[in-house]
Amino acid sequence: MTATLTEDFKSEGITEINTKSKLTQGDSIEEVIGTDYTYKHEIIWKNVVGFMVLHLFGLWGLVRLITGNIYLKTFLWACFVAYFGSEGVTIGAHRLFTHKSFKAKPILRFCLILMQTVAGQNSVFHWCRDHRLHHRYTDTDGDPHNSRRGFFFSHMGWLMTKKHPLITKLGSKLDFSDLQADWMIIYQKKYFLQIYFFVAFLIPVWVPVSYLNESWLNSILCCYFFRYIVSLHCTWLINSAGHLYGTRPYDKTLLPVESWFVSLISLGEGWHNYHHVFPWDYKAAELTMQFNLSATFIRFFEKIGWAYDLKSVSPEMVINRIIKTGDGTHKEFGDEESKKAVKATGILHPLNPTYNVTYKIPEVKHKTEGLPLYHEKDVIKHASL
Repeated sequence: MTATLTEDFKSEGITEINTKSKLTQGDSIEEVIGTDYTYKHEIIWKNVVGFMVLHLFGLWGLVRLITGNIYLKTFLWACFVAYFGSEGVTIGAHRLFTHKSFKAKPILRFCLILMQTVAGQNSVFHWCRDHRLHHRYTDTDGDPHNSRRGFFFSHMGWLMTKKHPLITKLGSKLDFSDLQADWMIIYQKKYFLQIYFFVAFLIPVWVPVSYLNESWLNSILCCYFFRYIVSLHCTWLINSAGHLYGTRPYDKTLLPVESWFVSLISLGEGWHNYHHVFPWDYKAAELTMQFNLSATFIRFFEKIGWAYDLKSVSPEMVINRIIKTGDGTHKEFGDEESKKAVKATGILHPLNPTYNVTYKIPEVKHKTEGLPLYHEKDVIKHASL
């Protein structure tokens, strides 16, 4: 398994460990992992050019849309496709396959893998691999999109550079046996490009041309490029804004924050401080109904028998964590002084993207074993709540 994973990393331009790195010595890894600010990521120029082309065509689609050259019904179809794919990421790749926060029948697993393919954020296997590293070593050099390296890097720059050499070492030590044992995930990984072309490009573009009287050019620009770029940025904001602008009512020693704005545009993924503290909770949030359509759909799948064994955190455990490590901004269990120590550009309101606390952002360091990804202890089924 280790050899396969190492080859997987190398295929994406991830270099071997540098023996001169301050964080490593030969094949060993330091007991405490942080961020080495002297390390310079090597740019992958073909990725830079690729993203430039995607954005130029996406902007072309936006211009044609706002100037009335694209039918409204074509735009609505593009919105549906974007939403369809995004739920495949949030419910499937994230909450089911990465964190095992619930179990799913084969029919739901198949649907979610297909939906995740539409989103175009790499295969489920690669998505989960990067996200498990992100949680294990969040905001350190072991995190593929370490927010300590700035907004742009954590937003999209990490996809334009070779990953830090620690990621090769740490990634090869993680357990991906559950993903490797799932034939659907392996099949999608093997034939990702072929499946992606069919379900993420051909079908979304063909439908408006065949049924909505749209031109091929407009359909390609709106239903592929514009739709794809917007959905990517909505996801990327979880990694960037979701680690920078907001509050930390559950654990102030972690950078992820609670952001109404990010939750609004990411189907409930912006309650990020809670999620990093309790990653095994299917809600990815303390509450379920605040901009959290993904949790609503998981409960729907539970009702029809497609999802089961939904995991959630006991209220007592949440309260104890708020009191022990929170920053005091929790709506019910916080304190007024901490709640008032919040700033924002313009109107001070949780929906403001710049809504943020005033205390100094912590310097994050983790032990080699990292933080939990999923947890079978101290959790309860949703049905028993």
